[in-house]
Amino acid sequence: MSESAHRPVREESVSVVADSVQLEGALAIPEGARSVVLFAHGSGSSRLSPRNRFVAAQLQRAGFATLLFDLLTPDEEALDALTRHLRFDIALLAERVIGATQWLEQHPLTRGLRVGYFGASTGAAAALVAAARLPEAVDAIVSRGGRPDLAEPHLVEVLAPTLLVVGELDTYVLELNRQALARLKAPSKLVVIPRASHLFEEPGALEQVAKLACEWFQAHLPHA
Repeated sequence: MSESAHRPVREESVSVVADSVQLEGALAIPEGARSVVLFAHGSGSSRLSPRNRFVAAQLQRAGFATLLFDLLTPDEEALDALTRHLRFDIALLAERVIGATQWLEQHPLTRGLRVGYFGASTGAAAALVAAARLPEAVDAIVSRGGRPDLAEPHLVEVLAPTLLVVGELDTYVLELNRQALARLKAPSKLVVIPRASHLFEEPGALEQVAKLACEWFQAHLPHA
């Protein structure tokens, strides 16, 4: 990654039109980027997720453009804070990911770039469903502490190489990922981070996730 560490990065706040709504986002494009990684955040999170922003920064250093965006509008977020049901509406979230992918395909700064997905928790399920529905548009997927079980009917339709990263201490989610791995037909791999929990808050755990994500996307996406 050091080769790309000093590339100038163009960053801007954007309004992503997806599923007939406007969603706030943050777009970052290193000089010479040939691919963009779209982030689908987890339950109750947003484009400001510190974990996703950390991983995005490492991807930018490796030469990948990134898009972090809110999956819900402010009104929807307020409703979800009370009911907690929209964060598990995978069909809705997948529509937002699909819309954001199409927005990237049309945006002047990202048109022509290949697309990868980085999903966390329920966002990983949305990313998998979106990838199954857009097989020609998505080249690679990384799931961090994801819930691929929530995308179970669509797993066999996913064509993009998929990396599942789970913490060793996140035993329930780890078992769900093992079951999902057996269902995936695309090239796929499960990596367990030792002594890490669901949020990868342990020292060095998130750094391992970022390193694995960079290596996976470098193997499956064209990069600067």
